[in-house]
Amino acid sequence: MKSVAHSFARLALWAAAASLASSALAAGEVNLYTTREPALIQPLIDAFSKEHGDIKVNTVFVKDGLLERVKAEGARSPADVLMTVDIGNLIDLVDGGVTQSVQSDTLESVLPANLRDAQGHWFTLSLRDRVLYAEKDLPITSFTYEELADPKWKGKVCIRAGQHPYNTALIAAKIANDGEAETELWLRGVKANLARKATGGDRDVARDILGGICDIGIANSYYVGHMKNAAPGTDARKWGDGIKAIRPTFARTGGTHVNISGAAVAKYAPNRNNAVTLLEYLVSEPAQTLYARANYEYPIRPNVPQDLVISAMGPLKVDALSVAEIAKHRKQASQLVDKVGFDQ
Repeated sequence: MKSVAHSFARLALWAAAASLASSALAAGEVNLYTTREPALIQPLIDAFSKEHGDIKVNTVFVKDGLLERVKAEGARSPADVLMTVDIGNLIDLVDGGVTQSVQSDTLESVLPANLRDAQGHWFTLSLRDRVLYAEKDLPITSFTYEELADPKWKGKVCIRAGQHPYNTALIAAKIANDGEAETELWLRGVKANLARKATGGDRDVARDILGGICDIGIANSYYVGHMKNAAPGTDARKWGDGIKAIRPTFARTGGTHVNISGAAVAKYAPNRNNAVTLLEYLVSEPAQTLYARANYEYPIRPNVPQDLVISAMGPLKVDALSVAEIAKHRKQASQLVDKVGFDQ
């Protein structure tokens, strides 16, 4: 009997030790699910790991279907942090029930109310403004989004698909500012000015301007930084050198449209505290400097030094609308794209 009792005691001690070891391991890691390209966020992960050496970051790149994957994993999901781009994608995660509320003095002190969820379900990590690419010798120093529909640009505008989230967000912002009827007239005017089918990517806008297919186009600002800082002689550098970038504004408000990259803490995060630590680091000055210098994205902290290519565009006056308010008009925007046959 003593032998049996002794065995049970040893098993109990082993189980307790295993439990503690498991807890210790969990205390030293955070699982990041992200739709962002690994090369873009690795400098940030490396910097976090250097500052928080006791927390290992396990990164899972999910190109498509982030919401569906986390839903399928359910309560057993190892995901701690969900990182993605576009406010619509973040709100889809919240509406899909895979996030949890976070209260953090650090996050709330750094981020203004229009760049975070009121209930703490998502937080902005960087801004990405939608800017004008123009042939480098065109005498343009300022521009409004409304001017894209000016008949003087007929056959001279390039843009990616209207149904792409970047453009759907821009159209949604136009609806939020000016109403659906006015936005429809504007979108029809932009379509009439297209030099080619609305397709491809943002860098293709610069490529086609250099190729003489169009004179102007709309694309994200950070691509300008990547292209103009690419190695000399590469295609990307040639495309970047062939354009200049100007921050347009909405005529009515005088603000530039921005979308965001952001993150949320997963509903069943097994390492919740470490998840919050990671988010708080990503809004810190060192991390925001990396967003600005390595990724050419616009930092959410003021006075963070930027790459010279991006700073040459001048200060960014963000459209005053909350990104969450803009996201409410995504469905209208998508329907409007189809209604005017923008991508046909």
